[in-house]
Amino acid sequence: MMEPVFHRPAWIFRSAFVIATAMDQDSLSSDAPQGMAGLSQNELAYTQLKHRLTTLFYKPGEYLNTAALMADLQLGRTPLNHALHRLATEGLVQIIPRKGVMVAPLSIDDALHMIEVRLVNECLCAKLAAQHITQAELDELRAISQDFDRAVAERNVAETMNCDRQFHETIASASRNPVLIEVLRVLHARSQRFWAISLSKAGHVTEVQGEHQGILDALVRGDAEAAQHAVASHILSFRQALLGGR
Repeated sequence: MMEPVFHRPAWIFRSAFVIATAMDQDSLSSDAPQGMAGLSQNELAYTQLKHRLTTLFYKPGEYLNTAALMADLQLGRTPLNHALHRLATEGLVQIIPRKGVMVAPLSIDDALHMIEVRLVNECLCAKLAAQHITQAELDELRAISQDFDRAVAERNVAETMNCDRQFHETIASASRNPVLIEVLRVLHARSQRFWAISLSKAGHVTEVQGEHQGILDALVRGDAEAAQHAVASHILSFRQALLGGR
């Protein structure tokens, strides 16, 4: 069976270490994520904008016109401004006085620092999760893996990213360490755009499917050492897909 292939974006690491993009628009989606019913206007604005930012519908370095955003998202100025300031604290946008709002650029240094911190914290998380994970959480990981496979087959970038996030957040929850859970929540949120970039490497999604299965198998056995090794391999594979030999 032919492997599902995502449209490959043209990413250029400039000498100034800024990533510029020319991603095919048909590989992205401006559609709102699921589960939006019942949200307040503030949460609606935040969720929709974050979805577009993390799936690279808005490109790093792009300036956002607030009037156009209001019309496009059918939201008022107050919830939009609230969302933009919240996203600025998360490092996804930059609010520049007298210029407006810019999608936060990405850099090689950003990626390297993120991967370095993820390696330490996610390996610890895997060790703790192997000791504490429940059967219900293992069943949830299996279900998420099935959803991931379905999203890959459908070439749905946004849902593939969503399933990956859920997979890692479920393992984080199984660590039973609230401080670590919060640290990883922030790290995963800030890694989303880099994950979208990594999808451009042919074969990487298939690698991720195998890596997720390896992590799950180790957790099922309660093998903390194997779980740590599987998670480290997964993150280093992500680094290779994103940065090559850097």
